Amino acid sequence: MSRFDVEAARFDFPTLHQKVKGKDLVYLDSAATAHKPKLVIETMRRFYQMDNANVHRGVHELSERATLSYEGARRDIQRYLNAASHREIVFTRGTTEAINLVSNAWGRANLHEGDEILLTWMEHHSNIVPWQLIAEATGAVIKVAPIHDDGSLDMEAFEALLGPRTRMVAVAHVSNALGTVNPVRRIIELAHAHGALVLVDGAQGVPHMRVDVQALGADFYALSGHKLYGPTGIGVLYGRLALLEAMPPWQGGGDMIRVVTFEKTEYAPPPARFEAGTPNISGAIGLGAAVRYLNTLDFDAVHAHELDVLRYGTALLEQIPGVRIVGTAEGKVGVISFLVEGVHPHDLGTALDMEGVAVRTGHHCAQPVMQRMAVFATTRASLGLYNTREDMDRLADALRKSIEVFR
Repeated sequence: MSRFDVEAARFDFPTLHQKVKGKDLVYLDSAATAHKPKLVIETMRRFYQMDNANVHRGVHELSERATLSYEGARRDIQRYLNAASHREIVFTRGTTEAINLVSNAWGRANLHEGDEILLTWMEHHSNIVPWQLIAEATGAVIKVAPIHDDGSLDMEAFEALLGPRTRMVAVAHVSNALGTVNPVRRIIELAHAHGALVLVDGAQGVPHMRVDVQALGADFYALSGHKLYGPTGIGVLYGRLALLEAMPPWQGGGDMIRVVTFEKTEYAPPPARFEAGTPNISGAIGLGAAVRYLNTLDFDAVHAHELDVLRYGTALLEQIPGVRIVGTAEGKVGVISFLVEGVHPHDLGTALDMEGVAVRTGHHCAQPVMQRMAVFATTRASLGLYNTREDMDRLADALRKSIEVFR
């Protein structure tokens, strides 16, 4: 395995090279949104400057170029996820919309009173609330698998909750609040053995590991572009083609139809069926550029680098008196959530910002996780491929300084 040149990679991300509060920026909030490489920024600029037009409908040159770029991005993402067909890639606004699409389009057609949806205690609100809404509409029942004190999933309890009424298992690939990596391949095997489908919330998974949807056996896999070094407002739902073909549309409008009359509408095949109206064309093209950028990197080397920075930073924080790390599961990625005794996380986040260190504070849209871990909020330092050991040193130094101020 080659060594990842993080300094060369940092040069690709212009936003990192600025001062905040008079100090060099240390950005540790990539779980909320990652920065964008120059390739993404330039690709989107070039689209608006040269090719800006609507897709699919036009016969003029700009529309044809825009369509080629838009559909080319779909194929880039198909290859990146190793989907069997580009028709299995649906563009959405992000993970949230992708999950809502499945819960509504698949859920309304397939869930009935007494059917069960199995979640876990570590889910993001985006993988809880849509299922609650569809359960209320259909009479389905939500079951929740517990987690251990270290933040790992209780697989014995999870398996015991699977049963003949389980129709859907919806699970995070990686916890955004704890960094726990779930054994999704095993989860999928168990769910399929009980006749259930599986949706994987991959918002935090795909930025930190190569995802092969065919090898996983996932029925649905959702991701957000802005966490994968792409633009905001764009995401992807991967769905097995047979499932997408059997699902009714969620939203109606232009471009998702074959024939419209006042008596009846015939819908287009997937993925167009699920992309009503003018899409986020530049966002899709930008996301295609992001995965092309990632394809230039040795992802195994990137992963090893990220783990090294994570372990180094964890060890530093564990040495600081009064600091308690929340979420200590083996094999975690990307996230160090922690508390400082006697200091509110919001106050701590503000103090760290004064030192040029950007972190996230709060419940991280994962309030059940906070309840399970008996905390109301944490401070979260989250990593991207561009973070370094030096960033961890800066975090630890800023943390010590901030603690002294509060005490």
